[in-house]
Amino acid sequence: MHIEMPYEPRKAFMPFHNRTKRWACIVAHRRAGKTVAAVNDIIRAGIMYKGPNGLFGYVAPYMNQARRIAWDYFKHYSEPITKDTNESQMTITLINGVKISLFGADNADAMRGLGFSGLYLDEYADFRPSVFGNILRPSLSDKNGWCVFSGTPKGHNAFYEVYRRAQADPSDWFLLRLPASESGLLPRSELAAAQAQLSPDQYQQEYECDFSSAVAGAFFGREMNEAENQGRITTVPHDPELGTYTAWDLGYRDDTAIWFYQVVRGEIRVIDFYAVSGANIAELAEVVMGKPYRYVKHNLPHDARAKTLASGGKSVIEQLAHHLGLANLAIVPELSVQDGIQAVRAMLPRVWFDANKCADGIEALRQYQREYDEDKKTFRQTPRHDWCSHPADAFRMLAIAWRSEPTAQRPPESRTLIVGPENEVTLNDMWAVHQQQSRRARI
Repeated sequence: MHIEMPYEPRKAFMPFHNRTKRWACIVAHRRAGKTVAAVNDIIRAGIMYKGPNGLFGYVAPYMNQARRIAWDYFKHYSEPITKDTNESQMTITLINGVKISLFGADNADAMRGLGFSGLYLDEYADFRPSVFGNILRPSLSDKNGWCVFSGTPKGHNAFYEVYRRAQADPSDWFLLRLPASESGLLPRSELAAAQAQLSPDQYQQEYECDFSSAVAGAFFGREMNEAENQGRITTVPHDPELGTYTAWDLGYRDDTAIWFYQVVRGEIRVIDFYAVSGANIAELAEVVMGKPYRYVKHNLPHDARAKTLASGGKSVIEQLAHHLGLANLAIVPELSVQDGIQAVRAMLPRVWFDANKCADGIEALRQYQREYDEDKKTFRQTPRHDWCSHPADAFRMLAIAWRSEPTAQRPPESRTLIVGPENEVTLNDMWAVHQQQSRRARI
């Protein structure tokens, strides 16, 4: 049987369609046509699949994005070989029984327990970093499924790490990088117009596939780059001799985020991060108390005082007090979002992050962005609400709480000088006292 498919591949994507490696990375400029190429690559893989229970997935950062960008393409290009289409679940069943389903990384739990023959992850730079490791990678194991990571650069994030891995391991990875100046897919006149209308960073990122350009509209981009360049994103061990603080953002229907940190002589050492969706107060408290930390204070947002009917008229702070103790709970002073962002910026040069335990939170701070006004073609001052919002909001609580602590910037206490066998004073201590006495004598 001869079936003609309504797709003519662009020359730039032929190496992608002809690849033989299990893992692939595509770094392509805007309007290169990578989504159309991905759709048809998945359809071809589906119709040629010979194993049992074939399932292929297309994953966008958000479910509504998958529907808006790719769903119509899938229906159009697969029409000659489609047996059934389920609009509500965005699933196409091909004539050989293989299924193609569309998902959003914002609801990654919908993919738990599934076994994929192949996955295409579109705009991977916008994914929560833990989605692949916790959910998608295990789903490929039983069928030895393949995976494609695709997108446009957005700073040194999880997609950048994939790109670096593909560069370093060509034996296992296929890599296709398509900057606009080399792809030939857009007219030179269009590139010149885009370059005139965008900032240099925007143009280099969106059209020239430059990972080193600053993330457009990022609130903490410069500060997080400095933290990385200065080696402050590293291994930060928990010090059992010190107390631990937490800072929370509480999501009632979506994510809750919690930062764990210790303070040492003006340094804020962020030792852990936890985020979860849909957990109740008892479950959150169980996670917090299950960690090997000696807590000094749990810093909660001001809306933790609000009482809800669903909780029997109790506020969040009252519910948490049952598990964590009322004396350990504090409400962070209420500031505007902009003031909180400024507090974070002022604090970040003092912050050290544990790169492993705080990976998702660090990525959220890097990608926390302003909303973009499509009409005015500029960024608003208000933050965009996405998966980065709750970790960033919790970090604002951390900054405000730290700034409000009376000991936050107190210099180390002086030590008394003593004479005798119990003396533990160093020469530096004696010199500091001498300097202090000298200053007093001059006053």
